[in-house]
Amino acid sequence: MTTREAPPATVPGTPAPAPRRRPGLRAFLLVLPALVPVVAVVGAALTSALLLSLGLAPLVGEPGLSLDAYRSAATDLGSSLRVSIAIAAAATAIAAAVGLCLALAATAAIRRSRLLGTLAALTVPIPHLVGAAAMGLLLADAGVLSRLLGVDPGSWPPLVGGRWWIAVVAEYAWKESAFVALVVAGVLSSRAASYTETAALLGAGRWARLRHVTLPLAAPALGATAAISFVYTLGSYEVAALLGRAHPEPLAVLAFRLFTSIDLAARPQAAAVAVTTAVLALLVVLVALRALRNLAAER
Repeated sequence: MTTREAPPATVPGTPAPAPRRRPGLRAFLLVLPALVPVVAVVGAALTSALLLSLGLAPLVGEPGLSLDAYRSAATDLGSSLRVSIAIAAAATAIAAAVGLCLALAATAAIRRSRLLGTLAALTVPIPHLVGAAAMGLLLADAGVLSRLLGVDPGSWPPLVGGRWWIAVVAEYAWKESAFVALVVAGVLSSRAASYTETAALLGAGRWARLRHVTLPLAAPALGATAAISFVYTLGSYEVAALLGRAHPEPLAVLAFRLFTSIDLAARPQAAAVAVTTAVLALLVVLVALRALRNLAAER
């Protein structure tokens, strides 16, 4: 027969121990003061844009449910959507690769590598607007790089305002790679050392440790930062407006142009483009969360 253990006896007059809170609930309560204003502001902005795009809160005329704003913006929405996804995907892929390499170098036991990681992290506080201006001065046909190489401006490829959005992708990749490196290096510096030493004691070589220890530890942080970089690039305006071509326009540039138009009838179209961008960003976040959960389950 199995007997149940008796509950621990309590001394009369002493208060009962308080129930322990779950770690998830405690973490949620800690971020709640910062989460509430963000959700309130973003939720109010998205709700206002959605109502405006559906004709339920028009600037002129009577409110009425309608998809005319989406139909009017559909002519430019398709090309803008493709351009935005291409720019965000290219910049995020380059930033993730460069940021991972910088994080690996920053966590290596070499002074030069740590100095390289420190120098890369200095780009984080630089605003994207300043970075776009610097990238334009560097890659323009009469910029610093063409003069250093001694190439005639007429023979210099159109890196700024050209067909392939090279300057835009380069600026986003340069800035976001520092953000990726900073987060991934923080994860690796706190967790990878003990696992790597254990694997080395068990006879694992350098490439085996990188493949089976370092990269799996860096994967969650790398995936999260890549998703953040993709969503930020998707909704960013200033870099594409300064360094990109006039047509087709990315989603953020298209929405800003329609919103600042003197024609008030273009405001619902701008709201429709903004809602489309928000929905696309939300889908990317959901896919990233699903991938991170699957990765955690596999581990």
